Amino acid sequence: MSAHSKFLEPITRENAAVVLVDHQVGLLSGVRDIPLGELKHNVVAMARAATVLGIPLVVTTTAAESMWGPTIPELVEALPAGYKIVDRSTVNAWHDDRVREAIEATGRRKLIFAGVSLEVCAALPAISATAAGYGAYVAVDASGTFSQAKREVGLLRMQQAGVIVSDYATLMVEALADNAVPESAAVYGALDMPFAVLIGQISAAYRA
Repeated sequence: MSAHSKFLEPITRENAAVVLVDHQVGLLSGVRDIPLGELKHNVVAMARAATVLGIPLVVTTTAAESMWGPTIPELVEALPAGYKIVDRSTVNAWHDDRVREAIEATGRRKLIFAGVSLEVCAALPAISATAAGYGAYVAVDASGTFSQAKREVGLLRMQQAGVIVSDYATLMVEALADNAVPESAAVYGALDMPFAVLIGQISAAYRA
């Protein structure tokens, strides 16, 4: 894939995987650039929508039993039953062999990252994936960080490295591709966007 075409090729349910990095209780306690309730909602919604679409999930933590605590319970509940979260010590999730092997095992070449913090947990593996030839995306509103300055420099660094930035709902709707498919209602339900609820109410009114 050329550097130009990676920006143009769409995300599909067949070519994408979602990588969720360090959405842990201790790390979320320091998030200041997005309300915690909104951040939790968005990452959980993306995980649920990805599951509906059959998009593989790779979920990882850092020092879950010591420094940063467990994955937020809302996300754990949204994961498939029996899902095994990979706990690691490396700062960059891409540098952990188990995480990288789990990503490679999906067979997908477009990777959607989200993490806490944005400029480390999401940005560093996304940049590494880009260097390895993957198309890397970051769902900015399913990530969070500890100051506005960190948010701004993280976004700048990712863009300079060729990482594509977007939001959780757009990435999942792009993968959905067609509102007529049977899974569409479940995907929009998982995304839980306020305007989508209104659209559903309008649609129901027309059917009445």
